[in-house]
Amino acid sequence: MDIEHVVRGRVPRPGGFDDIVVTVSAGVVSDVRAAAEGDPSSSGILLPGLVDIHNHGGGGASFHSTSSDEIAVAAGVHHAAGTTTLLASTVTDAPERLLSVVSVLATAAEDGLIAGIHMEGPFLEHSCRGAHDPELLMAPDPGLTRELIAAARGQLRVMTLAAELPGADEVAAVLTSAGVVVALGHTAASAAQARAFLAGPGGLVTHLFNGMPPAHHRSPGPVLGSLGAAGVGDACVELIADGVHLDDETVRAVMSMVPGSVVLVTDAMAAADGDYQLGPLSVEVRSGVARVADGTGNGSIAGGTSRLLDQVRRHAAAGIDLAMLMKAATLRPASVVGLDAGRLEPGARADLVITDESLRPTRVMRGGAWLSA
Repeated sequence: MDIEHVVRGRVPRPGGFDDIVVTVSAGVVSDVRAAAEGDPSSSGILLPGLVDIHNHGGGGASFHSTSSDEIAVAAGVHHAAGTTTLLASTVTDAPERLLSVVSVLATAAEDGLIAGIHMEGPFLEHSCRGAHDPELLMAPDPGLTRELIAAARGQLRVMTLAAELPGADEVAAVLTSAGVVVALGHTAASAAQARAFLAGPGGLVTHLFNGMPPAHHRSPGPVLGSLGAAGVGDACVELIADGVHLDDETVRAVMSMVPGSVVLVTDAMAAADGDYQLGPLSVEVRSGVARVADGTGNGSIAGGTSRLLDQVRRHAAAGIDLAMLMKAATLRPASVVGLDAGRLEPGARADLVITDESLRPTRVMRGGAWLSA
């Protein structure tokens, strides 16, 4: 027997909220209408499930793993926090290890636990490597790329690539022919190279500002080249808007410059204070900030510790329109990687997030089922 749910809440619209009632049947949104007298009382603020397309793990567990149990723990942490759709991200590693990890992640995607795979590395610029093992970075290799695509069994959605490396264009062509989104990232490309890449095979920028040289008024580099491409084309830029990777004013400025092209991501890793592995590298988390454990205390930031709704809440409190933020955390990331997610409309999978007035989640539905707190 199909379970039907009727949920009333205030859904954000530009400049305010609409009071609506959502009916869920057989795991799908069957009706959305304006609330009327006699309807159930409001549950709070009602949001579509959030979509995170750059996520390395959570709850002490990593997606860069060959353990299905560990992958399930990481996914469950983000699902319960309101991110009902996510891509599992890998990091730079030895080719044989990458092939094993991708194969296990493909099974998790086939089982519906994750929505696909994002590969970050190994074809990255050494000087912009961030938390990627320098010994394992390699030149873009079309043969290895084909092997990874095969191991992913149709579940590879995104691969991050430094556009300026020799062989990058050939790898980008292999990825594009397989339906994989090519993301510009961990790159020292010039502004012209970034623009050309994003006007061609590239449709996404991996965590803008992070893993690339800063913009300078006489050397604009990949930051301003990416923003220019996003302003005139279809390319999107990821922002890790957690107050650690980017200053809040930077987030505000980018969202005002290219409001329809921003994708909020967590770049989350295992998180919580302690010591972890991020692929082959050791990482230490102190006061919520993850850094490579290089022994100096000044290691590169090694991923985020926020949940996607944390970022939405942070910037809504700072005055950015909630409807704009939600688009950057739902429809835009889903569309750029070809996922049908982040919608609160008839026919959509029933992924709902109920929050209190401060945007802290109180209940999450995924595929028509309420998740345990």
